[in-house]
Amino acid sequence: MNFSDFISRLACVGLMLVSFSVSQAQPAQNADKIIAIVGKNRIILQSDLDQMVAQSMQNTPNEIVTDSMRCLILQDMISGKMLVEQAERDSLLVSDDEVEGQLDNRIRYFIRMYGSQEKLEAASGKTIFQMKEAYRDVVKEQMMAEKVRSKILENVRVTPAEVQTFYNSIPKDSLPFYPATVEVGQVVLAPPVNAELDKYARDMAEDIRRQIVKDGKSFEVMAGLYSEDPGSRDNGGRIDGVTRSGYDPAFVQATFRLQNGEISPVIKSRFGYHIIQMIQRRGEEADVRHILIIPQHTDADYKASLLRLDSIRAEIIAGKLSFGEAVSKYSTDEQGKMTGGMIADPRTGSTQLQVDQLDPQLALMIDSLKPGSISQPQIFTAQGERSTRIVILKSRTEPHKANMRDDYAKIQNVAKAQKEQQKLESWILERLPTYYLHVDPKYSDCSGIQHWLAETARN
Repeated sequence: MNFSDFISRLACVGLMLVSFSVSQAQPAQNADKIIAIVGKNRIILQSDLDQMVAQSMQNTPNEIVTDSMRCLILQDMISGKMLVEQAERDSLLVSDDEVEGQLDNRIRYFIRMYGSQEKLEAASGKTIFQMKEAYRDVVKEQMMAEKVRSKILENVRVTPAEVQTFYNSIPKDSLPFYPATVEVGQVVLAPPVNAELDKYARDMAEDIRRQIVKDGKSFEVMAGLYSEDPGSRDNGGRIDGVTRSGYDPAFVQATFRLQNGEISPVIKSRFGYHIIQMIQRRGEEADVRHILIIPQHTDADYKASLLRLDSIRAEIIAGKLSFGEAVSKYSTDEQGKMTGGMIADPRTGSTQLQVDQLDPQLALMIDSLKPGSISQPQIFTAQGERSTRIVILKSRTEPHKANMRDDYAKIQNVAKAQKEQQKLESWILERLPTYYLHVDPKYSDCSGIQHWLAETARN
């Protein structure tokens, strides 16, 4: 297996471990059927394989679906079922709370990826609640499989010598070509709100609430007229599947105090002033409507924020505090604090960002920066909101073929992943005699699966 094939294999494994589809369901072209059975009753349907192949295509849209790819994906799906079986044998189970937490994490990931809850629901054709229900069992099995996988691979390590040997084994014409990348961090400072305009926004929210509660006006209509939340305004202010995580704490606290049909007092979050109506609560999940009024900023507000950032920048340059300390102490981007201010690709979590995929505003800011230098404070717009920031360019790489100097960490990760894959396959071959395995003849001649069936038959 060459380097490119192994990377493709890793992508297939990654799909099994960390993802679930948010694409709209496509009409079935043929009658569904069972194509594999593992153990007593763990089945894989043709539609399951088709969905995983479709997900693979979303991640690598320029790749052509081949029989080899289908075989690799099915092989990894079978191995996943074996790991779940082993988890049950070893009592490595997961609780409902663990599954719920993992579902919440994945939903938040896709909300960031698509830009809003509404866009995610439009893309999937499902509400957040429906997505959770559809993938609950899938995620539970993935978590059980990962517990066993982690146990099998817990002692796998690679030495620098092994990394070098792995790199030397890659044919030079198979070395991957990496595009130009950068690592970029930011300190974000939301401008202060003018006291008079803040009071104006609150008074406006109080008046809207009065018209709904006292005058009997429709909450949905008022949301459509006045709410400044673009994600829910056109849907009468409706947000389905609100949980205690992933939302502003003040918003969550006010939401879960409400009974069905009840309307909250005006509450303040970091986004502005809200009026919330409880539609329906299902345990620790709620469907609500809300109206958001955002206090407006003046030019003086932005000027004050830029001046504060200029002082913070001067402190960093003078060595009085590190960039990470500045993020922790001053940044108003709570999510960014989790990565030390480094901007990460929402699809992969990597802080290595391809230059040609950067937001134009950011690309322009770092164009003249040298690694280690910090930009001048600037106003920027993200998801329709204006704020201010300073940016640090941590590193920059030019387009190049993989090499040990620039890409050691990447090569090390692939070398370790290959060693883990070999360890996992050895474990599977060792355990095969203890599992029932049936594969549809259409796929039984896949090379890896054929080997497994031969081992099963031999024993």
